[in-house]
Amino acid sequence: MTTLDVLNAVAAGQLTPQAASTQLEVSQTADLGFANVDLSRQKRNGFPEVIYGAGKTATQIAGIIQAMPTQSTPILTTRLSAEKFAALQPALPQAVYHQTAQCMTVGALPTPKQSDYIAVVTAGTSDLPVAEEAALTAQAFGNHVERVYDVGVAGIHRLFAKLALIRGAKVVIVIAGMEGALASVVGGLIDKPLIAVPTSVGYGTNFQGMTALLTMLNSCASGITVVNIDNGFGAAYSASLINQL
Repeated sequence: MTTLDVLNAVAAGQLTPQAASTQLEVSQTADLGFANVDLSRQKRNGFPEVIYGAGKTATQIAGIIQAMPTQSTPILTTRLSAEKFAALQPALPQAVYHQTAQCMTVGALPTPKQSDYIAVVTAGTSDLPVAEEAALTAQAFGNHVERVYDVGVAGIHRLFAKLALIRGAKVVIVIAGMEGALASVVGGLIDKPLIAVPTSVGYGTNFQGMTALLTMLNSCASGITVVNIDNGFGAAYSASLINQL
């Protein structure tokens, strides 16, 4: 029963408003058997549901995307391998693969509505996959993004050369592996919210990102919020909420 059917039933006296409300709440999901797609997330949260591609088959991902309403575009899928994207192409010929970010978008990226921007800052080039996931997510959610890459503390003069651009952002995402020191350095130089993303980049005692995570959590610089290891998507989601306040 569509939303229009429910409203017509209420108008005809065939359905009470209370029963209609219950039906409309239920109808805001699409039960595919393997997934229960949330169709009203954009109305509740401002952003549509995003598909986590790892662990799902190409058939499942295509089914979820086809069940989502057209107003949810662009539809973003994260953590998607090139091989899985190739399997998806026949079902989704309009899809675009973003190789560094390992993400897929269906539908054009929106034009930002405001001049405020998010700065995505990385310590090293090896952090680019996480950074591009963050940057693409922010763009898919309608934000202007400025990328400031490879400005880690091993050559800190590189950071100072980009400091005006970073300070001009409404919110800053700092992405670093190894010891994760860049978040503390940037946090001490800006007056904007900073979201730190530890990455699993580094040798043995980086412990797949645990060292960078603990450094960021224990930062003496104020105003730093830390997300999970390699979670560029989570950082961009929070940054988008802040940027669009």
